Amino acid sequence: MDEKKLLQVLAEQKEEITTRRDSWVPRSEEALFEMDSSLAQVVIGVRRSGKSTICHKVLQDHGINYAYANLDDDRLMSLSVEDLNTLLLCLYQLYGTDIQYILLDEIQNVDGWHLFVNRLLRQGLHVFVTGSNAKLLSSELVTHLTGRYNEIRLYPLSFAEYCAFHQVNLQDVTTKAEAARKSAFLEYLQYGGFPELQNINNKRAYIQSLFNSIILKDIAGRFKIRHAEVLRTIANHIINNSCQEVNYKSLAENFGLNSTTTAIKYVDYLKQAFLIGLLSKHSFKSKVRLRNSKAYVIDTGFIANRENALSQENLGWRLENMVYIELLRRAAKEFDDVYYYKPSSQSKEVDFVVCRQDKAKELVQVAYEIDSTKAFNRETSALVQASDVLKCNELTLVCFDESRDEIVKGKTIHIKNALEWSLGSEKV
Repeated sequence: MDEKKLLQVLAEQKEEITTRRDSWVPRSEEALFEMDSSLAQVVIGVRRSGKSTICHKVLQDHGINYAYANLDDDRLMSLSVEDLNTLLLCLYQLYGTDIQYILLDEIQNVDGWHLFVNRLLRQGLHVFVTGSNAKLLSSELVTHLTGRYNEIRLYPLSFAEYCAFHQVNLQDVTTKAEAARKSAFLEYLQYGGFPELQNINNKRAYIQSLFNSIILKDIAGRFKIRHAEVLRTIANHIINNSCQEVNYKSLAENFGLNSTTTAIKYVDYLKQAFLIGLLSKHSFKSKVRLRNSKAYVIDTGFIANRENALSQENLGWRLENMVYIELLRRAAKEFDDVYYYKPSSQSKEVDFVVCRQDKAKELVQVAYEIDSTKAFNRETSALVQASDVLKCNELTLVCFDESRDEIVKGKTIHIKNALEWSLGSEKV
């Protein structure tokens, strides 16, 4: 690539990062960065979740002078691994030859990027990279940067971060302040937590555009899928049925795919691009964990704000989906794993089992309402039965609008208001 053209693009990108700081909010994942480490800091997550922003923020908060290149720029689409040395030359010209930190945004767009990053690490530079494709990055990291990277998974804004962005008062206990928090929570469930979305009026158009970009650019374009419309239809179907088990045979039959293997591949593409997450069944047998995965969408905003969205009023599914993503955030900080529990088709299901290694740490059930005796008994009995089998007594029932402890068959169940549960340590 022409050096003069590359220098111009990078110079314009440099101007951009000096004008965006006012809207940045603290992210909990900032604590996961190892600023002085010799390891590459690798931030992965769905498109537009704030990966580059969190990198800019932690670098600037530490007073670090760093170089920056956004490889998702359309003007750099033809960039190859052979051009990366020219890119480094241009960065030294723009930022100075004494630069010790380099941020490379959406690095997976350049095939062979790991060779360049490896060379920078050998030279003693501190490298921050971001990417929107889990498998592509992980395969390159494991193969070529073994033991030389710190992976940080970033999701869209949590509810606590959403409240910080919108300056929602979490301290006052007045009726007005409580009403404002509830209103914010309903908005969050409806439109989700993509950072850029928060200052946009036409939220549905933004989410639909983002959905299209993930389907067409991050998946169809990268994996050379000829029938992108089939992929889009499958994605819509899975999101419309979020929180449910994925039936690959049914997908293949209903959408005219050649085989179940193709259905598995398409769903895996959606997972790789972080559009969905797959939750495995809790079992000590690996082959069981690989079957009957449940699909969740990466942000609740996708549930209702797409073409062909059919689940707009199902607040129970949105609530369960929100709890799933929040549990993933919390589990990442503690190096825990999350599963669901249903040992057989006749068993009562528990939505989430948080495990540390092979020990169940907490059982979490989600129910929009437990006002009726039938609903209360259904949700609590599932927790009690699983508690006995898994030897876990930390039992949580997240519902929309209640908080209290209940003792059921000698087990204490912590019933928690969803709003307060989602705020965690930030709650009033």
